Amino acid sequence: MKNVLILVFSNLKHDARVMRQIQWLKKDYHLTVVCFDADEAEGITFIKIQQTKLTLLRKAFMSICLLLRQFNWAYKLFHDYSFLIHELGSTSYDLIISNDIDTLPLAFQLKANSKIIFDAHEYAPRHFENNRIWKIFFQPFYINFCRKYIPQVDAMLTVGKGLANEYEKNFGRKPVIITNATRYFEIEPSVVHYNKIRLIHHGIANTSRRLELMIDMMDHLDERFTLDMILMTSDYASPQTKTYIEAIKNRIGKNPRINILPPVKSSEVVPTINAYDIGVFLLPPVNFNYANTLPNKLFDFIQARLAVAIGPTPEMADIVNRFDLGVVSEDFTPKSLAEKLSTLDPDRLGYFKSKSKQAALELNAEKNEKIFRALLKQLNL
Repeated sequence: MKNVLILVFSNLKHDARVMRQIQWLKKDYHLTVVCFDADEAEGITFIKIQQTKLTLLRKAFMSICLLLRQFNWAYKLFHDYSFLIHELGSTSYDLIISNDIDTLPLAFQLKANSKIIFDAHEYAPRHFENNRIWKIFFQPFYINFCRKYIPQVDAMLTVGKGLANEYEKNFGRKPVIITNATRYFEIEPSVVHYNKIRLIHHGIANTSRRLELMIDMMDHLDERFTLDMILMTSDYASPQTKTYIEAIKNRIGKNPRINILPPVKSSEVVPTINAYDIGVFLLPPVNFNYANTLPNKLFDFIQARLAVAIGPTPEMADIVNRFDLGVVSEDFTPKSLAEKLSTLDPDRLGYFKSKSKQAALELNAEKNEKIFRALLKQLNL
């Protein structure tokens, strides 16, 4: 049985994309997974690492290295996992799957005779381009690693057309598109009620996602509508993010039509949200990745047999319009999306949920697994 090493700097309890990689591979390969955290699974070796703590001194040294374009030194300070070279270096891997650009330097340190698949979950050089500090310090850092490593990988994946086109334009490598679609669920849409429409949003909470827009949207909707938000934050969330969560709670105040619910594991999202009517997501295009997002949550909404209500994000809107799943606002303002939602009656809502049921047959992880396995076959794996 061939050995596969999966590298990811995240908590797999909330990383559905990497968990799908594991599900696809575990039947035919021996897997070693390096991550921050995960539920144990039979036959898989998990090596759990701690996210590097950026003390003030480490941040200062890293900032100097970034400004002086000493990117390799900056990387060592940012991702202090040199011990993995000794721990993993004695094993021969047939394949290394490197998730996101931050793992690529480590992947090449461990490469030996391995083939490397790079899965770019985001467009790294413009990830937080709306943040001036990030642009000054980190944009050159990520451009450097993209230029250095992307031409050397054996294959590359990403989540949608916009990101794929940008990588090909700037780094000469055309990624294979594997969307963030979750597995197919054999479930029915929940019953639509005449005088109650339940909205649901789930995802990461940080300031750039502007969750307050969906909260403010409720001021423009009548009493039929309620909004529940399942929000996740990293164990290593910054003080700014923690402050933002409190600001969101204060903005909701005592509004009985809005609730924040505790996070659930990625595997539990679809069954949990199936009870709702509409999945809602309003994300202003403040950076390139947000403008080109095609997130897990859209496919979760579809597998949960929900109608969908979104802003005019191009690739998301294309799916909603092509499959006739719901409504797309004219712009990214709360009022604009509320105007679209206000037009819905029970019959129209039931229609959208039935179309979501049809779309679930096409937009699922099983379809993506076939693309993934074809790629492995091309690489003689």
